[in-house]
Amino acid sequence: MIRIALAGQPNSGKSTVFNQVAGYRSITSNFPGKTVAYFISKVSIEGEVVEVVDLPGTYSLTSSDEAELEARNYILRGEADVIINVVDATVLSRSLEFTLQLMQLGKPIVICLNMMDEAEHKGLQIQVDKLSEKLGIPIIPTVASRGIGVSKVFSTALKVAKNPSVSKPVLPFFSSDVEEAILSIIEAMPEDFPQKFKDMKIDKRFLAIKLLEQDEFFWNKIRDNRDFIKRFKSIQSKIEADRGMPSDLVIASERHAISMAWFEETVTVVHAEIGLAHKMDDLLMHPYFGYLIAAGALYLFFMFVFTFGSALQEPLLRGFNRYIIEPSVAYLGKDTLTGKLVNGLLQGIAGGLTVNLPYVLPLLIGLAFLEDTGYLPRAAFMLDTFMHRMGLHGKAVFPMLLGYGCSVPAIMATRIMESKRDHAITSSLVLLIPCSGRTIVILGLVGYYMGMNAAFAIYLLDLLVIVIVGFIISHLKPEVTPGMILEIPELRWPVPKIMLLKVWLRLKEFLIVAWPLLIISSVILSLMDFYGFNDVFNTVIAPLTSTLLGLPISAGTPLILSILRKELALIMLSEALGTWNLSDVLTETQMFTFAVFTTFFIPCFTSIGMIVKELGWKTAVKSAFLTLIIAVVLATLARLLI
Repeated sequence: MIRIALAGQPNSGKSTVFNQVAGYRSITSNFPGKTVAYFISKVSIEGEVVEVVDLPGTYSLTSSDEAELEARNYILRGEADVIINVVDATVLSRSLEFTLQLMQLGKPIVICLNMMDEAEHKGLQIQVDKLSEKLGIPIIPTVASRGIGVSKVFSTALKVAKNPSVSKPVLPFFSSDVEEAILSIIEAMPEDFPQKFKDMKIDKRFLAIKLLEQDEFFWNKIRDNRDFIKRFKSIQSKIEADRGMPSDLVIASERHAISMAWFEETVTVVHAEIGLAHKMDDLLMHPYFGYLIAAGALYLFFMFVFTFGSALQEPLLRGFNRYIIEPSVAYLGKDTLTGKLVNGLLQGIAGGLTVNLPYVLPLLIGLAFLEDTGYLPRAAFMLDTFMHRMGLHGKAVFPMLLGYGCSVPAIMATRIMESKRDHAITSSLVLLIPCSGRTIVILGLVGYYMGMNAAFAIYLLDLLVIVIVGFIISHLKPEVTPGMILEIPELRWPVPKIMLLKVWLRLKEFLIVAWPLLIISSVILSLMDFYGFNDVFNTVIAPLTSTLLGLPISAGTPLILSILRKELALIMLSEALGTWNLSDVLTETQMFTFAVFTTFFIPCFTSIGMIVKELGWKTAVKSAFLTLIIAVVLATLARLLI
């Protein structure tokens, strides 16, 4: 089967191109031995089924980021028959630098020149045919968000895969002194070098360039060859002395010069109209109003989730109880083993359908909307200065924003932090971010019974705690953090089809992973109740739940075992208390206390497992202990003050 790989820089619209042809049919896969995921789908192109792989976005074939490295290694292994390089036409000169690196591999390439409509709005008139001739690569202009040109990209890729001669990249030469250095390095290479890279489809020229770029991956492969290293250092020292800069910057400057030459020869820049999007940017990133807008956007976001969720929760819950659960349990017997098992099964199904899904769905829709409009990077930009005052790199904003969806990918995203210190601190703070599971507890309990303002107060409390904890930890481990270079994509109105496909891909995780776990856990809890284990467990932790937090003793099981999945907390609480109408058995103070503890307590075992994998047991135990202490202290204060 022909395999087509999509490669491109972040924000180039690569995933939009993929979703146009794959959509809900795609599956998520992991690179061998890695937690880094990519999307894969089988697609019919002109009656032939091919495999399309959406690789993680990468700015370069030289990177320290794990996701970018895995994308690079996939390309270097030559696993794809043809590469579709998705290029953002609005930043063509910069995007072509990555294209040039792909061209150096000698693989068949098709360029998907995306966002042509936005490029025109910016006053860029691109001579596509002339650029295609210069590069020796087929170039298809597209507007992927509207599906324009996408089918032609894939039909061209299919032709190139069958007849690689259609795409023959014309490799430009670097400056004479750099070419001389590359040739000298190639001549100095031992004959066994190709064997060291036998799993990769690369030539000696590509390897020489990578060594000049000081790419650690390639250096580690040849580190034991002292004779070659000695000769290489001599060549490297000469080029660095002649250019007055490190060899990696020499290569980068050469690529930049080539891409700028291509740009200047094929693009005409005319006066661009200052549209509404640019005027909105002035307001969204205003040094004063920008923060007010960010706070308002956050409030409206959670208001949307709450309004949508609460409108669905009550009728769904009432109907499921009246017409399914109550008749089933009455028929089988409430206290029989069969009755308990069926009740647990139905309660798990009901919890996912009537409590979780009404809040998860609008949460994912809201996140996709903010992401596709381009507002999330703007929010990160606004918070960069604030993060530095906490002693953290501005990049910490990204994993923390992801944390509102799920802690696991958020912890994975902390790999973008340059230092181990920032990596560890950011991972610890991510555990305090209310993920979608905690959001269900906050909105489904406090928001539903006490009102949206009470729920929003928990989010404000959470932000305050994150600031204080981050400030304390960062200053206990002082380190100067660099500034953040952040790409701000164009503001745009989301395309409903693309946005909903993105929501579906994320919702599948809940439907396939979380919901079955909810059902299984609900059945286990019913069995624990039937055999009396709940009473033993609740008695053991009564000093915490009853004495300290003022909650019913039976709330102990859902309070602590929610560590399995936070989405379980409300379901277990309703089962433990014997009713879905929690206002009949809990006071508002008890509801608020339960929600505060759940918000700050360890998010789930999976999150802790991810920290173990990323940073080791020591950091994981410290992070878990920190969340426990914060949860106990704040929940106790909530009980005393509310």
